[in-house]
Amino acid sequence: MKGKWGSAAGFALLCASAAAAIFPFYMMIIMSTYRTAELYKAIRMIPGSYYFKNLATVIESGFMKYYVNSFYIAFVATLLCAFVSSLAGYGLAKFRFRLNKPLYFFTIASMMIPMQLGLIGYVIEMRAIHLANTREAVIAMFVASSFGVFWMTQFIRGSLPTEVVESARIDGCGELRIFFSIVLAYIRPGLATLIILSFMWNWNNYLLPLVILTNPELYPLTLGIASLGNRYTADYAAQITALGIGTLPLILVFILGSRYFIRGLTAGDIKG
Repeated sequence: MKGKWGSAAGFALLCASAAAAIFPFYMMIIMSTYRTAELYKAIRMIPGSYYFKNLATVIESGFMKYYVNSFYIAFVATLLCAFVSSLAGYGLAKFRFRLNKPLYFFTIASMMIPMQLGLIGYVIEMRAIHLANTREAVIAMFVASSFGVFWMTQFIRGSLPTEVVESARIDGCGELRIFFSIVLAYIRPGLATLIILSFMWNWNNYLLPLVILTNPELYPLTLGIASLGNRYTADYAAQITALGIGTLPLILVFILGSRYFIRGLTAGDIKG
């Protein structure tokens, strides 16, 4: 009986947690079906009839242009971050050289410094090399990720046997061939986890594009949504509608990579 009550309590707790997680998305969908003026009057729990007009407002604002910009920035930044982080993590995890530990501790220390502290210097640097007001300046900020290097270093140490690498070297494989043919096969779950997190961070990035970009044609989705409305008021209903559409890529990426995401979180501490 105690086991049954415990299972029932655990199931009820999971259901309550799932409902609490889903409820904000439900409210976002409901609020996107009303006018902005109606959102101030009361909290609505059932759908209205204004969704398609809000959707038309979003599309007319150049939403697809912002969508393409966000996808380009998130995709390229995530791809480069995964490549650089996996290479650096492999080097720190499986190579022994004089600066190995200092570089590793420097990576950990740099994770403790907020991005906002270096933002002014980064903007000045981008202006000096004539990359200000470009999407490449937004991308470059997240290519060398301290968290990505730390994560891949820890994952490779726990999941990639040193004997496999040494055997490949004895057989005459070069380091790049070892990395692309052997290492990537072992670190796939950890790499998928980093890709999901990096894509989410880049897709939701707001502060850096706000500081770097001044051309509305280059705005990502976050800035495009914030600009919905007119010079006097913000159209919150249209913004919420755009937010609902903007979350779809994140949900899709997580669904496609959830299996690897869970394996990446749980497999890195297993020696083998």
